Parts: sequence; C-alpha cells; structure tokens
Amino acid sequence: MPRPRCCPQIKGSPVAWVFKPAGIPKKDLQQVVLHADEFEALRLADLEGQYHAQAAEKMGISRQTFGRILSSARHKSAEALVKGYALLLEREGFPLG
Repeated sequence: MPRPRCCPQIKGSPVAWVFKPAGIPKKDLQQVVLHADEFEALRLADLEGQYHAQAAEKMGISRQTFGRILSSARHKSAEALVKGYALLLEREGFPLG
C-alpha cells in the first residue's frame, strides 16, 4: 500500500494568475498549468534562494519530493517561455484571503 500523500504547505498567493506573450489572445495559445506546490517551490528556491532541504522543511515535505516538484515547475516555466505558451497558475491549493 502506498504512503498517504502529504499536503505541502503553501504560504503565499501570486499577484497574477496568468502570464502570456503580449499581443496574443489567451484563447489562441497553448497553456501550461503550474500547480500551487510548484509555484511555492519556485518561490522558495529561486526567488528566496533557499537550499532544497530548508525549503522542503518549510513546505513540510521531503527534500527528494521538493526536488521533483521544483524540477517540474522549472520545466513548465521554461516550456512556456521558450514555446510562447500561456502559463496559468492553478487556483486550487493556494491559501484563501
């Protein structure tokens, strides 16, 4: 039987929910969805410059899980930037308020 899934702790919400190339309607673009845990991992590792172990502890997950989440977030962000896709932040999972 697999281990029960842990819910990562998300501290902040983004100021914008969609990022896209200028001048192209969102309906005409392919979309990449960034989940709340991926957003938080990017914020902690890349914006705040925290080590993986420290960031994982803040999120309440293992360092290995943090690394997988961060890798997925970076891949999605790079794909959206390089290929000109819209990057959507999934609203589910962010704190209310």
